[in-house]
Amino acid sequence: MDFAEYQKGAKSTAVYPKRLDGGVYYPALGLAGEVGELLNKIKKTARDGKELDIEDIRGELGDVLWYVSQIAEEIGISMEDIAAHNIEKLRSRKERGVISGNGDRR
Repeated sequence: MDFAEYQKGAKSTAVYPKRLDGGVYYPALGLAGEVGELLNKIKKTARDGKELDIEDIRGELGDVLWYVSQIAEEIGISMEDIAAHNIEKLRSRKERGVISGNGDRR
């Protein structure tokens, strides 16, 4: 499955209120919640000295991806564009020797 196919499928399952914010309010808050759930599962494995439950992590990452896809959908950009832009940004940073460090505009 490619990102375009995923984004189309995710959109077909989206049921939430569209507000004056352009529809990003609900998926942005959902993203924060799902990232919290993902981190909580990882934290508990460290606390309890257990192995990661890969199926749990896969499920949480899928939920994170869904919300990222919906935010992108609501603002009119494709997941493919996001992925390509991100890789180009990281490639540029690596080539310039600034992949580590601070700041968005490195």
